[in-house]
Amino acid sequence: MDSLTTVVFIFSYVFSLLRISTAVDTITANQHIRDGETITSAGGTFELGFFSPGNSKNRYLGIWYKKASTKPVVWVANRESPLTDSSGVLRVTNQGILVVVNGINRILWNSNSSRSAQDPNAQLLESGNLVMKNGNDSDPENFLWQSFDYPCDTLLPGMKLGRNTVTGLDRYLSSWKSADDPSKGNFTYGIDPSGFPQLVLRNGLAVKFRAGPWNGIRLSGLPQLTRNPVYTYDYVANGKEIYIIYYLVDSSIIMRLVLTPEGKAQRFTWTDEKNEWTLYSTAQRDDCDSYALCGAYGICKIDQSPNCECMKGFRPKFQSTWDAADWSDGCVRSTPLDCQKGDGFVKYSGVKLPDTRNSSVHESMNLKECAWMCLRNCSCTAYANSDIRGGGSGCLLWFDDLVDIRDFSQNGQDFYVRMAASELASSSPNSSSKKKKKEVIVVSISITISITGIVLLSLILTLYVLKKRKKQLKRKGYMEHNSDGGEKIEGQEHLELPLFDLDTLLNATNYFSSDNKLGEGGFGPVYKGILQGGQEIAVKMLSKTSRQGFKEFKNEVESIAKLQHRNLVKLLGCCIYGRERLLIYEYMPNKSLDLFIFGLAL
Repeated sequence: MDSLTTVVFIFSYVFSLLRISTAVDTITANQHIRDGETITSAGGTFELGFFSPGNSKNRYLGIWYKKASTKPVVWVANRESPLTDSSGVLRVTNQGILVVVNGINRILWNSNSSRSAQDPNAQLLESGNLVMKNGNDSDPENFLWQSFDYPCDTLLPGMKLGRNTVTGLDRYLSSWKSADDPSKGNFTYGIDPSGFPQLVLRNGLAVKFRAGPWNGIRLSGLPQLTRNPVYTYDYVANGKEIYIIYYLVDSSIIMRLVLTPEGKAQRFTWTDEKNEWTLYSTAQRDDCDSYALCGAYGICKIDQSPNCECMKGFRPKFQSTWDAADWSDGCVRSTPLDCQKGDGFVKYSGVKLPDTRNSSVHESMNLKECAWMCLRNCSCTAYANSDIRGGGSGCLLWFDDLVDIRDFSQNGQDFYVRMAASELASSSPNSSSKKKKKEVIVVSISITISITGIVLLSLILTLYVLKKRKKQLKRKGYMEHNSDGGEKIEGQEHLELPLFDLDTLLNATNYFSSDNKLGEGGFGPVYKGILQGGQEIAVKMLSKTSRQGFKEFKNEVESIAKLQHRNLVKLLGCCIYGRERLLIYEYMPNKSLDLFIFGLAL
């Protein structure tokens, strides 16, 4: 009986070896790999087995490059639970679970898949991805488990760096503690989904470097990320996932991105001629890439000394520490904002956008609408295009102190910083000695400007006649397009008055500039404007504090529009954008403002 048992054991062992040699990249259920045995991907690029890192005697299950003479490890299974001897075994269970056990059959690590398995097997793909799948099903969507979902310190081509917003799976890099210890170190590198998602490198909880949000072409904090002959990259943000990914242009090239134990995000390529790994690029290039080096409202300029300066209209919070090259406390406004009396914006060009963790994005807006939205929200501190392709689109708004800004010599972006109206003149382009221009854009809602031009307003109905149904449908579509997502107001499509779009009025009034303001009443401010064809208009911006409902607004506008009087000027139309209501009149100089504000004193 003992002899028979021995024969059966030897036969089973030999058969197991034969199965592994037949499919060198695959392990089937109830098969195992002992310390000293390996499997290799089909093309021979990657190898899986047990190893000891550096000078350590501990043993780990990992994946490494096989083709390179120096074989850097790209993934470790039991990084938090090392083996202290060579008794380790990797097994595939009938339930489709990968397990690493020691000599006393204690489980040190498992893949912990919750999906049901049929004929499960583990395969090391040529990409370096270790996958658990059912039979011959090679569809990635059907994988029971894959190592690419659980990266360590290395990002390989084809790996996703980001989050699954449905399942909560977070794919991020975590550094080794040291070259001898692959357990999780202090540094992580991944997508922060708060506000407008961005790529962030942390030391513990503290941000150390910010690669920034995706701007349609690259991550805004990585100007060196450009199209090249070695690799391509992409950013995906949909209802299910947010991630960045890269692919090799030439499959013969070997490349890896590593988060080092020192907290550097570095990209390496293998050079056969030199028989070594060559540093291709580093995310953090200089001191200005240190997070928030210059504090709030400070700009870092690597080509000047000292590196930090306050933005125009700001001063150091603590002058003595600033002079001692401690810029961490940042800058404060020389003149506080006054949302009611009037603010404007200063344009900064060629910079890294501020931290976007306390921001919001509106992809359907253009830059003019973005300025308008920021202006009407007293908490908004800055705005920019969220996508810079094709001249720019989308709206990115900031609602906190502006932090981690730096100058770039190339591939920087534009953004617009809110300033008090009194600071705008001193922040003009002529006041800057640097080549970067600070373009002043005044978008003011001032309510204190004295009235020099007097306008006579009268409300006369002059409506052109079109087919009523066609006109109602047109208005209905406009209302739905300009709604703010709130509940639809019944009857709004029947407003019998020409409708102006907000973009036309922004252009006509120079973004409702304080220079165009004619006056103010209980109803709200009035601005002079010039339409594209040259016609002069007066735009009444109705107060947002009005309690009048849309039905009352509609009835009163149509009633006033029907009035005819030789001393009254023409009501040309209105604009409804979200909760904003504006009336557009024919502009007539040298008339009394008291007559102009007759009517909707809301």
